[in-house]
Amino acid sequence: MINKLVFENLKHRWVRTVLTAVVIGVQVTLILTIVGLSKGMLQDSARRARGVGAQIWLKPEGSSSFTLASAQVNEKFVGFVSKQPHVDTALGVLIAQVFGFTSMAGVDYDKFVEMTGGVKYLAGGPLRQPDDIVVDQYYQKQNSIKVGQTLKILNHPWHVAGVIEEGKLSHLIVSLSRLQSLTGNTGRVTQIVVKVDNPANTQTAVDQLNTVLKGNLHAVSIDELTSLYNVNNLPPLKGFINVITALSIFVGFLVVFLSLYTAVIERTREIGVLKALGAKPVKILDILIRETILLAIFGCIIGILLSYAAKAVIMWYAPAFLQVVIVPDWWPIAAVIAIVGALLGAVYPGLKAARQDPIEALAYD
Repeated sequence: MINKLVFENLKHRWVRTVLTAVVIGVQVTLILTIVGLSKGMLQDSARRARGVGAQIWLKPEGSSSFTLASAQVNEKFVGFVSKQPHVDTALGVLIAQVFGFTSMAGVDYDKFVEMTGGVKYLAGGPLRQPDDIVVDQYYQKQNSIKVGQTLKILNHPWHVAGVIEEGKLSHLIVSLSRLQSLTGNTGRVTQIVVKVDNPANTQTAVDQLNTVLKGNLHAVSIDELTSLYNVNNLPPLKGFINVITALSIFVGFLVVFLSLYTAVIERTREIGVLKALGAKPVKILDILIRETILLAIFGCIIGILLSYAAKAVIMWYAPAFLQVVIVPDWWPIAAVIAIVGALLGAVYPGLKAARQDPIEALAYD
């Protein structure tokens, strides 16, 4: 009987029900999209790191990140590293930040192709001239680029030589010497990537390189590197997600509070009738809490569906800048957040309804 009354109340005021559920859904979508973006960007970085084909990455001693667009490594270390035991190929990489999360990588292109085991060209071909550039399919799709087109990046005109599949180091690949010249980093690189003669020798090579390069460079295996691409290892990003979560709870609180408070005012006579028929305050409160939980559940379903739509839109318009993944493991977390926010918003309207005097309620016009 109570459940039927709850459903009828929600159905009778269907516009408010839909709007409240949609707003709750938007807060769920916000949480899922932010988390999906965070994980997607980190997974994309890890995938592109593995796409190089290297088993070891070398960074400056004491540096906390491999993604900083700075050149602190002397290029002479590339030749030195290439002569060490178990090292098959060493490649110096210069990273230059272009826009947002998009970076440009300067490499010795022939060595790069050799290390990756070959690249698949979706159009055009390799770098041949100093001002040639190769873009991946995400950047090509986002900017509608064609082979032969001229791109102005870093205030320099680049000739698009080819389009390659995604997942190879960077969205933009250019000549190392040209990028060094443009950025004032002649003779320097951001990091060195190493391919060993046998993957089984990776840890041995890591230990050897850390011994001979101590005080200059630090080596990590690709497995260790990609394990660092985790939200829990990035306190600022984790803090940002926590802030978004707190804001979502607050939004849910306000939306449900306003919706139920208005509903309680509108249903004053209805509440009076229920009390006149013997309904106790706890029963009135129970009805409103059930309505709140249903609204939150509907909102969660809408939010999950909207998260798929958000992913599709982002991946269509900005696949090179932003990567989004669906995060089913966060669905129950987002649902709990939405329900908690909604229940907090229902507290005052519920208590107000439970405390109403039945005689005054019946006289309410």
